[in-house]
Formats: sequence, structure tokens, C-alpha cells
Amino acid sequence: MRYLILSDIHANWEALQAVLRHTRRRKFERILFLGDAVGYGASPNQVVDWLRSQGRRAVIVRGNHDRVCAGLESAVTFNRYAREATHWTHQHLSPRNLEFLQTLPVGPLEVEEDLVVCHGSPVDEDEYIFSVADAGDALSVTPATVVFFGHTHIPSIFMARMVDGHELFQIRLLSGHRNVLDLEADCRYLINPGSVGQPRDRDPAASYAVYDHGRRRLYHYRVGYPVQAARRRIHQAGLPPVLGDRLQYGA
Repeated sequence: MRYLILSDIHANWEALQAVLRHTRRRKFERILFLGDAVGYGASPNQVVDWLRSQGRRAVIVRGNHDRVCAGLESAVTFNRYAREATHWTHQHLSPRNLEFLQTLPVGPLEVEEDLVVCHGSPVDEDEYIFSVADAGDALSVTPATVVFFGHTHIPSIFMARMVDGHELFQIRLLSGHRNVLDLEADCRYLINPGSVGQPRDRDPAASYAVYDHGRRRLYHYRVGYPVQAARRRIHQAGLPPVLGDRLQYGA
């Protein structure tokens, strides 16, 4: 089985369209979406419409912005710009799309016996995995050998290998426009495909992955998209301009 791995689209329709065009020559059977379809960007209905159209082909977990934009929780913990975007998104989502977000499952979800997806961490959808300590906590609650997560917007891999009864971790940040990695049979992995619509690693290109489960092979890609069009859409919608401006820098 080959999976298209997407995360953190954040209502950036231009970025999602570029990724989908890029995938046309890449074979995959199912889609794994790791949460945060909305928030920040100005195209929430287009993005959610597309997710809904995938039906059972897609395994979807909700993200923290999906939860808050759907009205399931207050935005009090968000920063000023995220709160403004949350309010705008909630007001502009169609009733059908609002209901869709409200009923998304909370991760972690088991896709296959050794494959799990979540938004922040298997421990908590709001937790960030940045460090070895974070990775250790995340893997301690699941027997899965491969966990795909989002939330940080940074494409990265945490690899854990047992040595003398202890898990030793290696961390790799994924850079460049194409990476192909074969996962080792005796290791466990936490893999972040990066963000489609809100990259935060100083590279504005949309980030996504394809995973060949049978071969345990990961393909990671960066795709350029019309950033200025997405930026203008945010400005014209009356959202905080900084939400569009930062797309230019991947920040």
C-alpha cells in the first residue's frame, strides 16, 4: 500500500492545488491527513470540500485548529493573529463543512498494525514533538513502528534503535526538494511530512510525503506554488496581513 501523507494545509488552497498537481505522476492508493485543514488561510471551504470528496480513501485526524475553528473549544490559548483567523474561519465555513470538522476523529488512529497517524503526538493532539524527550514520550504509548505526525510544520524524522535495552534516537531534518529514505527494519520512526500550507522551516515551498508501506520507503517532496496569490487572498479577506506575509519566507 502506498499512502499520500499531507498535514497542516491551513486553508491554503493554492498550496494544496500545487501538491495535488505534483502527485499526478506518483502512485498512491490512500491519503493520510494529519490535521489542521483550516486556520490562518483564506480558503477553508475549498480545502474542506476537497477533503470531504475523498471519502473512505482518506484517513483523517483533526488538528488543534480544526477543533477550535469548528467551535469545539475557545481560542483563548492562541496568539492574537491565530484567534482572529479562528473567528473569521468559523464565520465563513459552510454548515456542512463546519459539521465535518466537528466530527473528525481525534488521533492517534491505527491505519495498519504497525502504522499510526496523529496530529501533535500519540499522547496528545496539542503536544509538539521537537526533541528526543518528546519523541520518547510519544513512542512510549504506541507499539507502532511508524508514526506520522504534524503540528510542528517542520519536515523531520526521529529514528529510535534499541541498544542495550534502551532506545537511542537520531533526528534528521528533511531539506531539499526530494528525499528518498528506506526505513530500517529494526528501528521505530516518528515522521513529520512538513506543512502543505504553512511551512515553518524557512522554505516557503509546500511539503508532503508518499510512503510505500510494503517497501518501507519514504519519499519526501517540496513543491513551489503561487505564494503571492495565497498572500493576496488572505489580505483581501481581511485576515491579519502577517498571515499572508509570512508565507513568503516559510516562517
